[in-house]
Amino acid sequence: MSKLDQILILDPPCDLKFKGPFTGVVTTNLKLKNPSDRRVCFKVKTTAPRRYCVRPNSGVIEAGATVIISVMLQPFDYDPNEKSKHKFMVQTIFAPPNVSDMDSLWKDAKPDDLMDSKLRCVFELPSENDKVNDVEATKAAPDLKKVLEKCKRQQTEINKLAEENRQLKEDGLRMRKVPRSDHMTSNSTSLLGREASTTSLPSLLVVIAAIFIGFFLGKFIL
Repeated sequence: MSKLDQILILDPPCDLKFKGPFTGVVTTNLKLKNPSDRRVCFKVKTTAPRRYCVRPNSGVIEAGATVIISVMLQPFDYDPNEKSKHKFMVQTIFAPPNVSDMDSLWKDAKPDDLMDSKLRCVFELPSENDKVNDVEATKAAPDLKKVLEKCKRQQTEINKLAEENRQLKEDGLRMRKVPRSDHMTSNSTSLLGREASTTSLPSLLVVIAAIFIGFFLGKFIL
């Protein structure tokens, strides 16, 4: 019986590319798509398990579903003259109706039921354009920081001016209210004074008239 063709669609299909520099962890993604109407179990293997971390490294893909695998290359001293011999293999099998023990499933699987795809690892150094962009980004970082600090200072000054403007408006309103009150008070005092003078004038006339009347009456009586 011939071996089954891989049912999953792999993206990328052949090469896993890792782009340096390799002084830190470099991650690349592998997409597994299940175009069939059946559930598929998968397992990811590598020839250099100590150099890579794969998440998830096994599982079940539902019919029509897609799973993204993260392959993380650990830091190492890269030698461009040394060709990579690292390889990955994606092994798959159609899932039975009830999957409870994945280890037993793979252990008891018949070779003719297994499907697999192999991928080689390719290491790439950054291009000159990438290096220029990184350098420009590094140079631009201090300038960006200065711009942000300047914007922050300007915002602080704007807030301060707004507060001073608000305070001046409040002081202006208070100053306009105080003279008006004094003017009203002085006007009221003047009016009261005039009213008092107007009121006292007839009283004085009455007193003078009474004196004269009393004088004349006394003269006639005498």
